[in-house]
Amino acid sequence: MRGLTEASLKTLAGPRSYERGLGCLDAVSGVEVGDGWVTASVHGTERYEVELALDGPGGLSGECDCPFGLEGNFCKHLVALGLTVLARRESLPQQRKAARGRAQDLEAWLSALSKDELLALVREQIGEDRHLRRRLELRAASARGDLAAVRARIRDLLDISPFAQYGYVECADARAFADQAGEAVSAIGGLAGSGRAGDAVTLSREAMRLLGEAVESVDDSDGRLGQVGADLADAHLDACRAARPDPEELARWLIGHAFGDLDDGLTDIDPLDYEDVLGERGMAVLRKLAVQAWRGNRRGWAEKHLMERLAKAGGDVDAVIAVHAADLSPNGHTHLVIARELDTARRPDEALSWAERGIGKARDTRELSTVDTALVDYLCDRYVQAARLPEFLALRRDHFGSRRTLLVYQQLRAAARAADCWPAEREGALALLRADAGRRQEGRHGCPVLVDALLDDKDVDAAWRAADETGAHDRQWLTLADQARANRPADALGVYLRLAEPLTKQTGNAFYEQLVSLLLSIRDCHRLLGTPDEFTAYVTALRTAQKRKRNLMRLMDGHGL
Repeated sequence: MRGLTEASLKTLAGPRSYERGLGCLDAVSGVEVGDGWVTASVHGTERYEVELALDGPGGLSGECDCPFGLEGNFCKHLVALGLTVLARRESLPQQRKAARGRAQDLEAWLSALSKDELLALVREQIGEDRHLRRRLELRAASARGDLAAVRARIRDLLDISPFAQYGYVECADARAFADQAGEAVSAIGGLAGSGRAGDAVTLSREAMRLLGEAVESVDDSDGRLGQVGADLADAHLDACRAARPDPEELARWLIGHAFGDLDDGLTDIDPLDYEDVLGERGMAVLRKLAVQAWRGNRRGWAEKHLMERLAKAGGDVDAVIAVHAADLSPNGHTHLVIARELDTARRPDEALSWAERGIGKARDTRELSTVDTALVDYLCDRYVQAARLPEFLALRRDHFGSRRTLLVYQQLRAAARAADCWPAEREGALALLRADAGRRQEGRHGCPVLVDALLDDKDVDAAWRAADETGAHDRQWLTLADQARANRPADALGVYLRLAEPLTKQTGNAFYEQLVSLLLSIRDCHRLLGTPDEFTAYVTALRTAQKRKRNLMRLMDGHGL
């Protein structure tokens, strides 16, 4: 119990889930206390089963079968159960002691039963619990060495028919189907652990096929069936490690699974996880088949991904480059990937050459706007490292010529200052922005970056003139007014009053906060102009018109308005 506190619940859940858990307290039912654990049901969108482990090795922990909890998160339902237990903390030690006593009594009673009495008890439970019956049937078939019976039982467990309506398993029934499919995976794992690993390999592959057929007809929005698929992939790998199948056959199966012939779409199997099973002979076959598949489909994602990973695992940088070079993206991103691979391999000259090739055609046609900006930044960094400032500046200039944004303007300015030529470079850049602003004013598509660039240069007067001549967004006008207020209070006042007017017609705290911020700026302008009485009259009229907006009135009172 020492690990269960409000503080520990907040830490594990985080502020958001903790607050949401407070709203679920009335949804907790069926609380059962064991020695070191507490379980309950919490009713939300569905009924979720929740369990808190009170004395685990890592302290307090919990599990919930809601979608958020299945991802490993400490969810609001766990918070609700924890708070429910804390509300009854005085009785918890006694309840845990009683649970320990019950467990000890049960163990003593079972130990005293005869074989016939235990068999009768098991038969009674089998008659009442179909899940237990299926598990024991599978164990019995496995113990008999009856592969046909095990196979038939697994087929039954992976059959969606009992759960499907009109051929589809809805979300409400998908959980029960996933639980049943999980029993099949457990049975396969049991075969591998009982000396039947070869059979487990065969059955796990059949189960993958059946699960792949089923998944198309199941609503797996909570991810339970996906987890079953992951568990099945693990069971196959464990079985292969125990059975040691023929390496060449295993390599062929892995390639078929990876590239779609046998892919079930659910079990994510990584062929490289099987390296210890395949050995040198199997890995050689795997590489050969992977190369053949890639040559037949050089743009296929699965083929490229496996080829790249095999090449990296073998330390073959040239093979990695060949994979990428076979499918170069038009925006130069693949060239950047190749350049970084070559940098890692300490081949900087080749890396630079690939990067320059990536922007070469776009630069020649003045279409650098289509190039991955990360590639441009990479090349610029390389030019700076090599003290090639003219090329650095030229690339930044060309990039700005194609992509006229404030960020690229700032990058051009940094490059020009490094080359000690910003004044001249600035004139050329501003000329382009003025031309863009002129086209925008004429109704054609343009980019109104001019005002932002001048503001970023701290040239407020020029920015104001540009805004007057070519127009500006309200955001830009507000920034202009804020920066010019001390020297141009009358101009700034006109901007603030214009921006405040539409806000007086809005409701909601976000709008009220914007309006109050503008009122504070308006007051400061009147102070600078020596006209405080005008501000008083303005605020009085505003209060009269807006008096029904209580939150606005409170905000204004708080700021002395």
